[in-house]
Amino acid sequence: MSSTPYPFAAVVGMDSLRLALLLNAVSPAVGGVLVRGEKGTAKTTTVRALSALLPEVGTYTGCRFACDPAAPDPGCPDGPHTDDAPLTRPAKMAELPVGASEDRLVGSLDIERALSDGVKAFEPGLLAAAHRGVLYVDEVNLLGDHLIDSLLDAAATGSAHIEREGVSVRHASRFLLVGTMNPEEGELRPQLLDRFGLTVEVAASREPDERVEVVRRRLAFDEDPAAFTAKWAAEEDALRERIAAARALLPAVRLGDGALRRIAAVCAGFEVDGMRADIVTARTATALAAWDGRTDVVTEDVRQAALLALPHRRRRAPFDAPGLDEAKLDEILSQFEDEDDDPEPEGPEDSGPEDNGPDDNGPDGDGGGEPPRGPEQEAELPAQRETEEQPAPEPSEGADPAAPQEAPAQGAQGAQEAPPVAAAAPFRTRKFDVPGLGEGAAGRRSRSRTPHGRTTGSRRPRGVLSRLHLAATVQAAAPHQRARGRTGRGLVVRRDDLREAVREGREGNLVLFVVDASGSMAARKRMSAVKGAVLSLLLDAYQRRDKVGMITFRGSGAEVALPPTSSVDAGAARLEKLPTGGRTPLAAGLLQAHEVLRVERLRDPSRRPLLVVVTDGRATGGPEPLARAARAAGLLAAEGTASIVVDCEAGPVRLGLATELGHSLLAPVVTLDELRADSVSALVRTVRNSNNGNTSRRAA
Repeated sequence: MSSTPYPFAAVVGMDSLRLALLLNAVSPAVGGVLVRGEKGTAKTTTVRALSALLPEVGTYTGCRFACDPAAPDPGCPDGPHTDDAPLTRPAKMAELPVGASEDRLVGSLDIERALSDGVKAFEPGLLAAAHRGVLYVDEVNLLGDHLIDSLLDAAATGSAHIEREGVSVRHASRFLLVGTMNPEEGELRPQLLDRFGLTVEVAASREPDERVEVVRRRLAFDEDPAAFTAKWAAEEDALRERIAAARALLPAVRLGDGALRRIAAVCAGFEVDGMRADIVTARTATALAAWDGRTDVVTEDVRQAALLALPHRRRRAPFDAPGLDEAKLDEILSQFEDEDDDPEPEGPEDSGPEDNGPDDNGPDGDGGGEPPRGPEQEAELPAQRETEEQPAPEPSEGADPAAPQEAPAQGAQGAQEAPPVAAAAPFRTRKFDVPGLGEGAAGRRSRSRTPHGRTTGSRRPRGVLSRLHLAATVQAAAPHQRARGRTGRGLVVRRDDLREAVREGREGNLVLFVVDASGSMAARKRMSAVKGAVLSLLLDAYQRRDKVGMITFRGSGAEVALPPTSSVDAGAARLEKLPTGGRTPLAAGLLQAHEVLRVERLRDPSRRPLLVVVTDGRATGGPEPLARAARAAGLLAAEGTASIVVDCEAGPVRLGLATELGHSLLAPVVTLDELRADSVSALVRTVRNSNNGNTSRRAA
């Protein structure tokens, strides 16, 4: 496999992505790029190709932190630098893998030497390697929150800090940050999204001719990378020169009051939070003008900058895809058509700002054409839902008095179903957690041993020491000082004395929903409330960094509507389309949950599950449906699966079947009303208390 990067100029299409990357190359102050798109869309190829276009950097021969000889970092750990002749080298691109540790990112200290010798033995991390270059993070949405926080702090401040028990190191770290992600695998937190300057949505072209050209070029590159790269060398040189020229012109670009008013109006019109959007849009518009060789920012620059800087910042309802309504954007900008024309005066030879680049790369005039940006083509969920308020098949809410086995009329054959029903508005739910102390991925739900959190004790290090417990280390070393011949003031520390801190934080869990979609749930008001409750729990899972999965049961069996995933958005989308009707195979739903959890334990053994069963407790179909459901629930309880039952029973006649199911699962049972965090009538329940109470009941 050749190490030669694919030429940036040879990338087919992807105009918005290439433009966003080039603007950051012109002005790193823009703040980086987040690239969202499905797998196999050349995200990584395009990003890696950019590093070859960046101007070379000068640095000192022995400096591991790429200090600029023109303005060396006074706090550089390798400084002060001598008068060695500076060298020139290409800008580097550092890649942060998903499984990297915090020490790999920010660097690490040799704590043993720091304690015993008082020496700052610092090993630089990727933040040092990326200084004055590119830091590329593939699958940024899968990184741990603590890594993302460190990464974005460095990107915002231009420096990296490492602190270990009073030993502190700081070094400059300014880089072009590029992250890629597949939204199907989970979203970034809104506050982290906001830290990326620009965002671009990419998708594979649906044009056969363009797809053919992509394949043709890729095959040619794989066959002979050197020859293919040489073929595109002229275009690459032209891009490189244009970046250098735009960088030189950038300080002269004028951002007039008219352009600033346009930017402010657009940001206010889309109700973005904070002021970072205005600042990033202004910097992007300035970089666009410089890229086009102009010294004034025009309206088209503001429009294009907004399309890149605002989609991930606009205020959205939970689970909406990012996007920007271009018609609304044009309407806001049209209000300024007759205002001052201060952007026009000095636009020298170029009369058309949109399309004056003959280069093959063609990004400069693209207003968002090729890759879909996820604008709101599909109307917001509530708008769609209201159109579905048509007469539904017979409500079964009040028609189930005595026998739990009776099947609703429309589900007699197990085939007829009601159309999807609108979900009620989501609400803040009570917090449920898994009992005990886990060791899963960092999150915000259940107690867990984590690298970050409050210190609860100490232990001998396992592997490389990174979290020193200073008091425990001193305590372990103190009794041996005389035997070790200590004469001075320093403490004589041996490796066996070192203790690492044991910390407790919160983990994310696998929240597996088992949702009853049978005819007994098909009454429109009830199913709307049930969907609203599940949507609320999904939102809670998103906020607590959980993985989610969904099983539905109706008719003759159960199906995995959503395999366990980090994409809570996908769960909301599947819930929206959930039909109802037919019999109630409760046992099949619970057995399907047992199988999903068995597979997930093999795949991710450290992530503990939380089962949420949403049902009225009825079971129909086959012999002894309630007894079979109780046996299936007992199987889950015997394996220690933490569970919650959300009781959806309504109407004047209540059979209490969901409560019986809760007893079998050793799980708390909450009604839809009690699920709300602000419900004054609800009892405070936790999985732990319920498990203890049910265990005592079983023993009795």
